[in-house]
Amino acid sequence: MKIVAITACTAGIAHTYIVAEKLQKAAEELGHDIKVETQGSAGIENELTAEDIRNADVVLYTHDIAIRGADRFKGKKIVDVPISVALKQPKSLLSTIEKKLAAKQ
Repeated sequence: MKIVAITACTAGIAHTYIVAEKLQKAAEELGHDIKVETQGSAGIENELTAEDIRNADVVLYTHDIAIRGADRFKGKKIVDVPISVALKQPKSLLSTIEKKLAAKQ
């Protein structure tokens, strides 16, 4: 599964970057490709390209504040969860998404 994700927490400091790392590790362990854009206090980092988005099977929003540039994802399958879900159970979150996508095919 190809995943693009955005992380954004209220303060834009710790959780934004911790969740990005946890999602990358979980995706790697589950054999998925992922690219994570962070929208933190330093601005947008690791920005998703149009090609990243086009090739993605799913878009994952993990956030507690509004996602900047959400219009880029029109027409894509979007999973939207609070950042705490991805922080506590990133592997379970990705497994659930994988199962739901497989059931829809």
